[in-house]
Amino acid sequence: MKIKLIAIGKTDEKFLEEGIDKYLKRLKHYHPFEFIVIPDIKQGGKYSPDKLKEEEGKLILQKVQEGDFLILLDEKGKMFTSGEFATFLQKKLNSVTTNLIFVIGGAFGFSPAVYERANDKMALSKMTFTHQMIRMFFTEQLYRGFTILRGEKYHND
Repeated sequence: MKIKLIAIGKTDEKFLEEGIDKYLKRLKHYHPFEFIVIPDIKQGGKYSPDKLKEEEGKLILQKVQEGDFLILLDEKGKMFTSGEFATFLQKKLNSVTTNLIFVIGGAFGFSPAVYERANDKMALSKMTFTHQMIRMFFTEQLYRGFTILRGEKYHND
């Protein structure tokens, strides 16, 4: 099983790219992981938010196979502490037989079709962050989850 993170549009802040790269390199030591960036919709600025979400949703769903377990990173999703997320992650590693896919939507969120296909929703905070910042925060938390599962030193122990 592979863990994947799908995001819409490239990261355009250098400091975020550096942070994401740092955790992507660290994650390689723990579990097969793939970071998939779907290019922005061409001339998406001319679309209404609903039409843009619909078009982005089609591209997201093209990356998901039938048996994949799809989790949307969504402000209305379940929230975990880092330790709780590690436990959640272990349960998914034990039960998901295909891919475990996390998705960060575009600036306006997800289309109804993506919500319908999703198996679960998860929030990283009650606060709102840009869809680009979440990439770094999520990769760091995924890395932290694996270090917790491996029993590596964790400052909250």
